[in-house]
Amino acid sequence: MPKTALLFPGQGAQHVGMGVKVAEKYPAAKQLFDQASEILGFDLLDVCANGPEDRINSTAVSQPALYVSSLASLEIVKDQAPAVLDEATHAAGLSLGEYTALAFAEALSFEDGLRVVKVRGEAMQAAADATPSGMVSLLLLDVDKVEEVCQQASEHGLIQIANYLCPGNLVVSGDKAACEAVVGIAEAAGGRPVPLKVAGAFHTPIMQSATEKLADILNSVDIKSPRIPVISNVDAESHSDPAEIREILVRQVVHPVLWEKSVRRLMELGVVHFVEVGPGRVLKGLMKRIDRKASMDNYNDESVA
Repeated sequence: MPKTALLFPGQGAQHVGMGVKVAEKYPAAKQLFDQASEILGFDLLDVCANGPEDRINSTAVSQPALYVSSLASLEIVKDQAPAVLDEATHAAGLSLGEYTALAFAEALSFEDGLRVVKVRGEAMQAAADATPSGMVSLLLLDVDKVEEVCQQASEHGLIQIANYLCPGNLVVSGDKAACEAVVGIAEAAGGRPVPLKVAGAFHTPIMQSATEKLADILNSVDIKSPRIPVISNVDAESHSDPAEIREILVRQVVHPVLWEKSVRRLMELGVVHFVEVGPGRVLKGLMKRIDRKASMDNYNDESVA
């Protein structure tokens, strides 16, 4: 029996307008946004619909917005390709998307997952505000060369690989001065640096102050063993023990995202069909660089007839 994995996007996939068509067409999706607004204390669908862009891009808003929009997009799959949900054998999500994957796998309830994501986004925003920092996508360089570039830039502050996305696309993260230095060093090495519009140095020790609040909220919610394996960003393995899941979600904030390794692990486990659910097509773009022949579909607002 062919295996299918659902993949959920992370921060960076958000955009003004996401979730609107889904909520308009599917009452169950609209209900998720209504529930979310009560938990968050603001009208999430209105922010998704109207922005402004600066607000939807802020970490404290983009994380819950992506979580809710992605789970709402499952209603499209339920309508257009219900067999996909029945046949899904695995799930994974990029950074924030790991929480969406765990909610899909029923390890977390929708409400509890949103409460955790709310605290995570706020805590990561606070950590970013405390230390001027950022992230830079480095294209066209292999891992060894990016490590060399980081080593050279490290005299300006902390800088390290934060996202192993796909061949030729790695993201480095660190102190602001080091991020500025890495741009010129990467260009000299033949790379194409792209500074990212993010609040700070995610997936590095700069986020350490966010881990305590995240651990507290994770300890306060009920986590069950997932009904299907969810591949973790931290080690590209699945975890069934709730205590282990809590621990690995805390580590994820300060640990590099092993996305390419996670996708290759799913392939090793026999997954032949991937389905990206949620805003944008970021994961499909990465998949083309990991395995151009991989079968992959997308379900988001653009799929709504």
